Amino acid sequence: MNPLAETVRQLAPHGGVMFVAMLIGLAAADRVVDGVPLWISLLVVLVVAVGYPRVVRAVGVAPDVWER
Repeated sequence: MNPLAETVRQLAPHGGVMFVAMLIGLAAADRVVDGVPLWISLLVVLVVAVGYPRVVRAVGVAPDVWER
């Protein structure tokens, strides 16, 4: 398998999980605050985007591509 295909194979599941986590975070923010302002939505997305890789590394299920 070529390097690009291997990278995509390793990162695709994590991208999907991160996307779903962002949707759940945005839905939770919408339930808590009626009419969520844009800056709160962006903050939720930023927290998930920065926090997810750290949590995955701490748990020990990070893909090898992130270790390079």
